[in-house]
Amino acid sequence: MEKNSKIYVAGHRGMVGSAIVRELRRQGYTNIITRTHAELDLISQQAVNDFFAAEKPEYVFLAAAKVGGIEANSSALADFMYDNMMLEMNVIHAAWQNGCKKLEFLGSSCIYPRMAPQPMPESCLLTSELEKTNEAYALAKISGLKYCEFLNRQYGTDYISVMPTNLYGPNDNYHPTHSHVLPALIRRFHEAKLAGEPVVTCWGDGSPLREFLYVDDLAQLCVFLMNNYSGNETVNAGTGKELTIRELAELVARTVGYEGRIEWDTTKPNGTPRKLLDVSKATRLGWTASTSLAEGIRLAYDDFLSNPMRAER
Repeated sequence: MEKNSKIYVAGHRGMVGSAIVRELRRQGYTNIITRTHAELDLISQQAVNDFFAAEKPEYVFLAAAKVGGIEANSSALADFMYDNMMLEMNVIHAAWQNGCKKLEFLGSSCIYPRMAPQPMPESCLLTSELEKTNEAYALAKISGLKYCEFLNRQYGTDYISVMPTNLYGPNDNYHPTHSHVLPALIRRFHEAKLAGEPVVTCWGDGSPLREFLYVDDLAQLCVFLMNNYSGNETVNAGTGKELTIRELAELVARTVGYEGRIEWDTTKPNGTPRKLLDVSKATRLGWTASTSLAEGIRLAYDDFLSNPMRAER
């Protein structure tokens, strides 16, 4: 990408999209196009087609998505599948029709099989069944990834995809039921501290292993890949390090300053037992995450405290 290339970041108000915009600006890119949901409904094919025909972006970062944690994914299966499938297909197709030079599709590590080999290499995609609690979201993301691959194969486009592990950081969603595990824990422990609650109860038994990537590290990789990678296979984005949800809860509690007791509700689902990405491909390409989990959670909590309305979304 040239510094004055016309770049469209879809989903620029979300955690990933806003981090990509920050990184592009940090690196000196000046011609960045954004649209809010009110200005452009990506689920409307006509609206997306009109936008691309008028703007003709040269590069597209597709970071827009309908996202949520286990509860949101499980209770709105049809919504998660339809909304994500429609918006990604509309954007990718319109980019191709309007001569976009390169597109980068942002997926999620939930695309990999529930019992995938650990750590999970990019090659394990579609080798066995998905985790049922987020199957709808995963199927939509797999479709977007595959559509990019099939356009490359059929029409010679240069569309790539990147699959991040669990993300957190500035501009995260802290909704009590529609957020992912780390921001949900930040909010839960913060509110418990303010209320003086002696006990915080967390879902499951705390045993699942998870990997977490600070979103600004992902944004660096996204810009790096746009400039340095072409290929049909996706690229995993993670740290290569994992910890149990129990250890995570204890780390968040310490960071927030909650001094009460943590208990576990084993009637609630754990989700996938382990989700560690094999990040050797990104490492070979020349990228490694730089923000430690402890530092990242501190930065995320600072962001939460400075944006009190974010918890209401």
